[in-house]
Amino acid sequence: MSERKDVVIVFDCGSTKLRIAALDEALRIVAQESTLNSPKPQPGGEPTWRIWDLEEIWGKLCILTRRLMRSIEDRFNPIATIIATWGADGVPVKRDGTPTYYAISWMCPRTAQIAEEVSKKMEPWEIFRITGYQIIAFNTLHRLIWLRRHAPSALEEAYTWLMMPGYFSYKLTGAFHIDPTSGSTMMAMDLGKRDWSEEMLALAGLDPSFFPEWREPGEILGEITEDAASQTGLPKGLPVVVGGHDTQFAILAANPAANQAALSSGTWEILALRLNRYDPSRKAYELGIVIEADVEPGFWNPQFLMPASLVLEWVRKLMYREETENIYEIMVKEAEHVPAGAGGLILLPSFMPDTGPTKAYGIPGGILGLTPLAERGHIYRAALEGLSYQLRLAIEGLEEAFKIKLLGIKVVGGGSKNILWNKIRADVTKRLIVTSRIREATVAGAALTAFKGVGKFKSFREALASIETELESYTPGENSEKYEELYKTYLELYPTLARVLKGRK
Repeated sequence: MSERKDVVIVFDCGSTKLRIAALDEALRIVAQESTLNSPKPQPGGEPTWRIWDLEEIWGKLCILTRRLMRSIEDRFNPIATIIATWGADGVPVKRDGTPTYYAISWMCPRTAQIAEEVSKKMEPWEIFRITGYQIIAFNTLHRLIWLRRHAPSALEEAYTWLMMPGYFSYKLTGAFHIDPTSGSTMMAMDLGKRDWSEEMLALAGLDPSFFPEWREPGEILGEITEDAASQTGLPKGLPVVVGGHDTQFAILAANPAANQAALSSGTWEILALRLNRYDPSRKAYELGIVIEADVEPGFWNPQFLMPASLVLEWVRKLMYREETENIYEIMVKEAEHVPAGAGGLILLPSFMPDTGPTKAYGIPGGILGLTPLAERGHIYRAALEGLSYQLRLAIEGLEEAFKIKLLGIKVVGGGSKNILWNKIRADVTKRLIVTSRIREATVAGAALTAFKGVGKFKSFREALASIETELESYTPGENSEKYEELYKTYLELYPTLARVLKGRK
């Protein structure tokens, strides 16, 4: 029998999909298992309230992990595991790890009013200067304030607060911790210091002593306990490496050069930099930029969070419902036959108007230029073009806010697989678009961190230097000049619509 190859096991927990993947040192996925994930209505709560059923999620993760371990046991040798999850969500727990309240989902609207109150109590610019965060309804701090006001016993009975990576790591190791990448999604850190802001926590009547110990991604948190081994099938004693927020691992794996930004393209698109300085400028605040802590200390990730494939999925559900096979190939093929400009259609992709580079206008998504000649292929192409206009505006915003010139964009994630979209991105942005061999950037970045944690690499720099990521490049083409004019129209629409809609209120 040949010698088993070393792999790390990555828990990739997203809002819509749970996945367990085994990756080798070349960051290739050698095996994976996945299932769907979604929030639930809160028992006894308002109809719109949404929470995460943590026991259900943990049960699904255990099933997936046992299945994965059976599939690799004869071929691969797990040497570590790591957890990456979505950001902003957490749960108060007792000393034995039992939640004292439901894990409120970022999709729950209950904190909208609190976000408005916070913006009146404390200057939003000052909040951004300290935390790197804009005031968004789903920010974790707003939920802590909500609990203090509406369910105070949940905080009073709690031993500590765990973000999602911390909660599932506790299930594996019995150790409490919080990592800076997850903490930076809470609007509660002094981000420049990579530590808590007592001023921000005081808004919820809390102080740093309520939270667990800071641990950095890439450190060894603990080992798989006997109970966790029984539930997951992972070997007892397997090292558990500190993970964190999935976005930061995707940015790490993209590994953008100094004159590049990273674009993690999925349901949401995150256009981000890896900067070696914390620079919460007034311009960054005004443009709606968010700054989070990088996986590596000494780096920060200024970014725009923008709707992306969720817009394309809306088109699919609405107009391609009868298609059952090769749906995405059909959508792309139809759009390829539509000339640049989508037959006069312009789609505004701001489906979540309080995010992205058009946040200041507060305008929801829309389609202009509809005629009886418009077909679904026109609308899908208009969606790809609208998302590319949004991307260019975000690029220009990062350049202006941080006084840099971006010559290219490194694209990872599911959206990097769409060749037509990449061509349109290059034409609209007039920049080099580079896709990566590493399509699944979150699991790749987490795996790289886990390998570093168990000593395969001495530093993140060495780890990143060990992999070759570039796959294909797209340069601006013949449609660039036409898109230049259409982009100007796109820019004019938001302030015009803002004036019109404001006048109707």
